[in-house]
Amino acid sequence: MALVPCQVLRAAILLSYCSILCNYKAIDMPAHQTYGGSWKFLTFIDLVIQAVFFGICVLTDLSSLLTRGNDSQEQERQLKKLISLRDWMMAVLAFPVGVFVVTMFWSIYIYDRELVYPKLLDNFIPAWLNHGMHTTVLPFVLIEMRTTHHQYPSRSCGLAAVCTFAVGYILWVCWIHHMTGVWVYPLLEHLSPGVKIIFFAAVTIIINILYLVGEILNNYIWDTQK
Repeated sequence: MALVPCQVLRAAILLSYCSILCNYKAIDMPAHQTYGGSWKFLTFIDLVIQAVFFGICVLTDLSSLLTRGNDSQEQERQLKKLISLRDWMMAVLAFPVGVFVVTMFWSIYIYDRELVYPKLLDNFIPAWLNHGMHTTVLPFVLIEMRTTHHQYPSRSCGLAAVCTFAVGYILWVCWIHHMTGVWVYPLLEHLSPGVKIIFFAAVTIIINILYLVGEILNNYIWDTQK
């Protein structure tokens, strides 16, 4: 038996994301006042995704508890829809986007932090909040994958959804540059147009690979293929 019930873990993770989001939005940073606000940063979008996902997880747990021993067909049908939404979000958004944010951020940060997280931000964002946005996402999503089996969509549908998200965000970043003349991430300022295209293509490929990694890991943990 688990030392801490998975329902309690999900509720605790949800509360932590709510705290991170509230503290982040309370920071008076110049970047928050420019075109796109916080929504131009993938880190913030990922935090919202994770908070919504774990909110759905907690709602699913509560619904499952309330419908236990209940023979209502309608309630059972609604619960199945909620579970399907939870599993879809885990497969398409929570895992690939969350892992992508953590791995890409720290890889670039170690190489040259000024390309992704300038030292100036240390004056606005405390270290614990930085780790809350860029580190704990990975263990949280792995805990969820380990404690709950998620039914992945068909591979073609899943990859199509991931590609849609990736391309949508890339177009959003390009639109912000078109409107303001400034790239969201300093890294893009140093790339030529041709290299930018290669970079965006590589980003799309990586996030698709992470989707496949999540599917394989989920199958391995729960042995669904056997």
